[in-house]
Amino acid sequence: MMLVNTDYIAGRELEMLGIVKGSTVQTKNLGRDITQGLKNLVGGELKAYTDMMNKAREVATARMVEEAAKLGADAVVNIRYASASIMQGAAEVMAYGTAVCFKKSEPSA
Repeated sequence: MMLVNTDYIAGRELEMLGIVKGSTVQTKNLGRDITQGLKNLVGGELKAYTDMMNKAREVATARMVEEAAKLGADAVVNIRYASASIMQGAAEVMAYGTAVCFKKSEPSA
């Protein structure tokens, strides 16, 4: 399945099937949360949270692709990601886009 963040795919005529999305809520365990909180004192990247958000995007994307596949899509265009804090140490990540299929070209006469 082709995934793009543009609203077109060069050289392809698209038929829109509908909006598809996938989401997940991820959290870190309490021990990790405390150690990452201490990192706030000295600054720098919060690696555990970066890893958590990367994993959340992967899961959300996979769920979006699964939903598109059920519609018979060849691709998802105009993909976007959104995130929101649910509670301290937990975040929701949503991936969404438009499922499309490639129009078959007509044979030339």
